[in-house]
Amino acid sequence: MGEIITLTATDGQDLEGYRADPKGDPRGGIVVIQEIFGLNPHIRDVCDRLADQGYLVIAPALFDRIELDIELGYSEEDLKDGLGYMQKVGNETPMLDIQAATDELRKSVSKVGAIGFCWGGQLAWLTAKNVNVDCAVGYYGVAIHQTLDPEPKCPVLLHFAEKDVFVPKDAIDKVRTRYPDMEVYSYPANHGFNCDRREDFHEESAKQAMERTLTFFAQHVGN
Repeated sequence: MGEIITLTATDGQDLEGYRADPKGDPRGGIVVIQEIFGLNPHIRDVCDRLADQGYLVIAPALFDRIELDIELGYSEEDLKDGLGYMQKVGNETPMLDIQAATDELRKSVSKVGAIGFCWGGQLAWLTAKNVNVDCAVGYYGVAIHQTLDPEPKCPVLLHFAEKDVFVPKDAIDKVRTRYPDMEVYSYPANHGFNCDRREDFHEESAKQAMERTLTFFAQHVGN
């Protein structure tokens, strides 16, 4: 359904992005922010599903700065490799790449939201502070409780997993305490519950979280 495009960040870095177009005129734009597993089939599938909802979608390949065409699965070895790539890239330069995707979307739409998963959930949180998006959604974002300030510059929706070994309950509580009016939800699931290619996939939680996400996007991006 989608196609691979080339994005150029403000520092001159070229990177690939997966673009998915809706069938009709887009109701808005969405940047999809990858997990540590690269621009893999799951992330492309998320893009396609959001395009089916009427959005123009781009997922930037955040690992292109260190190595091209990284697509990982979900084995222990893949997890180790993905963590290594994430540590090499860091959390600052992805803001440039997410901004590049946002700028590309704004050529066609007036409003742009962001959504990220795992590491991408953390990056979505940072995107709300550093990139000119209209809203952001984070799924089981790691270390959000360590970067509570400054406040996000746009509305944010956060989904967490109650059985998440990477995001303990006290971390979620810190987010809720700091931002009592923010939409923050917890689900009876493990980390990665949205991905139907992982053992931790939890269909009911994934469905409920996506319903809330689409409502949120309709309010802040779509019309």
